[in-house]
Amino acid sequence: MLGRMDLSPTVRGRRLMRELKRLRETCGLSPDEVAAQLDFSRSKVYRIENGRSRVDADDLEDMLDLYGVISPEREALVRLGREARRRGWWTRYKDVFSGSYVVLESEASDIRTSASLVPGLFQTEDYTRAIIAGTGPWLTPEEVERRVAARAARQKALFGGGHVPRIHIVLDEAALRRQVGGLDVTREQNAALADAARRPEVTIQVLPFVAGACAGIDGDFVILDFPDTEDPPVVYVEGMFGDLYLESSQETDRYVLAWTNLTGQAMDPAASTDLLARLAEDTS
Repeated sequence: MLGRMDLSPTVRGRRLMRELKRLRETCGLSPDEVAAQLDFSRSKVYRIENGRSRVDADDLEDMLDLYGVISPEREALVRLGREARRRGWWTRYKDVFSGSYVVLESEASDIRTSASLVPGLFQTEDYTRAIIAGTGPWLTPEEVERRVAARAARQKALFGGGHVPRIHIVLDEAALRRQVGGLDVTREQNAALADAARRPEVTIQVLPFVAGACAGIDGDFVILDFPDTEDPPVVYVEGMFGDLYLESSQETDRYVLAWTNLTGQAMDPAASTDLLARLAEDTS
């Protein structure tokens, strides 16, 4: 797990972490040696290199001095550090977003989602309210509304600016037929999904009941890809007892294979959009 929201690394932060570790290893220094020479604790070096702590401007300069980094590489890393420390819209909702997902999502170029519930990015307000209240019976009405507002802010941030990632969803048919918030709310949600599926950057495929057992059916996951090839993909797996962020090629390759199988077993996008439109008109 990557860390709490107020310390969550952005894509640039992850890149800086990798570069600092690479520079240290190139210099033949151990974390203990770096700690001793810079008067850091060993745990501080570990936290910086693993995204558990942001590196401030002075510490970054000291590390670059020790590693003998000169411009233009030095200037580029200082700029990277400055950008990594920049706070985003999500900091207003750090009481709601406890992990790193929305930070990474905001910089993704492609988002591939296997989902058994309607993904938050495409939930209507009434559906959001019903799903949050229903899955979190311990939440107070005020806490529910806070989460509804946070989800709306997330949608606005991703779709309201200049950069909109490509989004591809494989959505279980059960999510379309389960009456979350009642029939009217469910119909409205399916209509919103049908509209979203017609957007050029969005692809929705429905995984029908007849598909049977499929790769990924035992748990939802998201694969995030980023514009720069230096930034490896991240697989996000959400769970009640904690979220996982998988980054090794062995782990991500397994989920990419599962994704490929899922898209092959799901209905094609045109048929999926037609189904969504029909369900939006269903009065039964």
